[in-house]
Amino acid sequence: MKKLLRDILFGVIPVTEYSTITVKDGILERVFLETGGIRVDISLTHWLLCLNPVVFGVWFPKHENTHSFDITQPFKMYFKDSEEDDKTVALLKLNFFNKIEEPDGTLFLLKLTGTRIHHINLIRARLIFYRYYKKPEQDFYKLKSYSAAYSYPRKVRLISYREGDWYNIFPMDLVGDIPGSKRFVFGLRHSNVTLARIIETKKMVVSEIPYEFKEIIYKLGKHHREPLSGNKLPFNLTQSAIYDFPIPEWAISYKEIRIVNTMNLGSHMLLWGMEINEMVLNKPSLSLFHIHFLHYLHQQKKGRAYELV
Repeated sequence: MKKLLRDILFGVIPVTEYSTITVKDGILERVFLETGGIRVDISLTHWLLCLNPVVFGVWFPKHENTHSFDITQPFKMYFKDSEEDDKTVALLKLNFFNKIEEPDGTLFLLKLTGTRIHHINLIRARLIFYRYYKKPEQDFYKLKSYSAAYSYPRKVRLISYREGDWYNIFPMDLVGDIPGSKRFVFGLRHSNVTLARIIETKKMVVSEIPYEFKEIIYKLGKHHREPLSGNKLPFNLTQSAIYDFPIPEWAISYKEIRIVNTMNLGSHMLLWGMEINEMVLNKPSLSLFHIHFLHYLHQQKKGRAYELV
């Protein structure tokens, strides 16, 4: 009976919370932010930074008149399949949370207050939730929130850190690089064993990585809670030029980051950083991305799904 229900819901697709994909021809989805009658395309300038509560960072360059925003009014974020398709896949309602101001722009931080999803019909979505996702720490509202937030592909990168013999390497997808600047924004969970050291020394390295190393990358995920010491990794390392932090030899490139600001968002700490050095190690390659499983189901139904990896 369980197999029959699963086949009705999904066909032959393996059920996961997030689908791992690569993007060959560019991201097609578009994201728009609306408030007070103003609507802006934020596809390339928005990032998920916290999961509890769900908080987004949205960057506005100085030439965009953010002074016209009334931060006392609610914001709406629309996720759409493409520039040509005006159908809304997910709608998020948000309130102003905080901001980081720079001479050339402002990072607005917006907290989720409500969401509607349209990937699949509501009855099917609830069946999926009760069969596969329901657990003490996740209710149906969280499923909707996460599926909405991951209706836009989130790139996976590696973070590196070292102090003497103590070092760590782990993957993250709550990362954003600010277009046209050398700034990065990270949302790092408070439970990460490296967070306090990064904040104290104001140093970290972020690496671009090829999707072909997915299995190794996910094994590194346990090091959010468990640091490395000694030679425990099944691959060779190189060292970053300034910080001497460990970098996988197969990384595409890395950037050394100086942390200039932090902010507690909830379950995650915001780290606001400036790139001080960049090195290219290998030829360009396709990256690993995450989208929510419900978004992948929606894409597949429309015949435009990304390649699973």
